[in-house]
Amino acid sequence: MAGSRCDVLVVGGGPGGSSCARALVRAGLDVVVLDRRRFPRDKVCAGWITPPVLAALEIDPADYARGRVLQPVHGFAVARLGARAARVHYGAPVSYGIRRCELDHYLLERSGARLLLGEPLRELRRAHGRWIANDAIEAAIVVGAGGHFCPVAQRLGCATGPPAPVVAAQEVEVRLAPETLEKLALDATLPELFFEPDLAGYGWVVRKGDWLNVGLGRQGASPGGLGEHVARFLDRMRALGKAPAALDARFRGHAYLLHGQTDRPLVREGILLVGDAAGLAYPRSGEGIRPAVESGLLAARTIVEAGGDPDSRALARYAERIEARFGPRGPRPPAPAPSWKRALAGRLLATPAFARRVVLDRWFLHRELPALAA
Repeated sequence: MAGSRCDVLVVGGGPGGSSCARALVRAGLDVVVLDRRRFPRDKVCAGWITPPVLAALEIDPADYARGRVLQPVHGFAVARLGARAARVHYGAPVSYGIRRCELDHYLLERSGARLLLGEPLRELRRAHGRWIANDAIEAAIVVGAGGHFCPVAQRLGCATGPPAPVVAAQEVEVRLAPETLEKLALDATLPELFFEPDLAGYGWVVRKGDWLNVGLGRQGASPGGLGEHVARFLDRMRALGKAPAALDARFRGHAYLLHGQTDRPLVREGILLVGDAAGLAYPRSGEGIRPAVESGLLAARTIVEAGGDPDSRALARYAERIEARFGPRGPRPPAPAPSWKRALAGRLLATPAFARRVVLDRWFLHRELPALAA
C-alpha cells in the first residue's frame, strides 16, 4: 500500500475505528485502517455491550452469536467489597457479554475499508494541506482511534494544565472446563460488581459462556499499587467461590481517561479523535465500548457532511456533537469521596432500588440514553 492515497486514514481498528470506517465506506469514501496489531488480536476488557450498541452497529444478536460468544445479561449483583450485595434482575437481556477479540475482528472485517494491519504509525506529518503517514499513505483527514496511547492523540498533544487522572485496570480472561465452572458460585446472566471501600474503583466477575473474566480498575493508582488491589480482590473472589484457585493466565493491564476529566482535543487540522483516544469513557463505570462506537459514528457523520473537507471549521461540529451526546468536557478532576459518603455507600449499594435506578440504570447501562439514531 506504499504511496497510497485515500480520503480518510483511520488509525486503530477497535470498535471506534471500525465503526467510523464502515460508516465512511458506506457513504462512498475511500478509507484505510492502520493498526499495529494483526486481527484477531487479544484484548483485555470486561466485555459487555448493551442493546443500544447492537442497534447502532446494526448487529442482529442471533447472527452475531453464530460461532461467537454473546452471553445474555439479565441483571447485575452490586456490592461494596465485603458487604451484602443487591441482586437486580430485569427479566430480559439488558446487556451481552462478549469477547473483544471476536467483536473487534468482526467489526473490522465487515467495515469494507482497506486494511493495513501489523504496522504501527511511526510518523505523521502535514504537507500541502494533507496528512502523510509513514511516508506511504496520504489522506485528507485522519481519525485517531488507537486507544489511550493513540499516536495520533500524542501528535495533537493536550492543552496546558495538570495531567488528567488516569484509570488503570488489570484483568484476566480464561476458558474454564465445565467441571470447574460448575463449582463456582456464579450466574452467567448476572455479572457481579464490587466497589472498593474508598469508592476509587471497582472489581468485577463476568462469566461469558465457558469464559471467565475477573478484573479491577482504579483511578489514580500507580501500577504497583494497583497490583496489590487486584491481588486482594482475587483472593476475596476465591474465598467467595467466584474464582478458581488457579488461573492459568496472567493479568493484563490497560489505561483510559474519563469523559469530563481530560482536556484532550477532539478535532484539529483535519484530525478527529474517537473513543479512548479522546478520553470518552463513561465517568462512573469506565465503560468505553459504547462511547467508542458512538463517537466513531458521529465522527463519520461529520466528515461526510463536510464533504471530506479537512477544513477545521467544517469539522468543528464533531466536538459539538460529542458534548451534546456525552455532556460537557473537562477537565474536572474528581474529588476524593468524604468519609460520610463512603460509609453511606455500603448501605446504599446493598439496596436493590438504589443499585437498579442509580448504579445500573444511570451509571452502567445508561438506559435513559436511546440508541444513536442513524
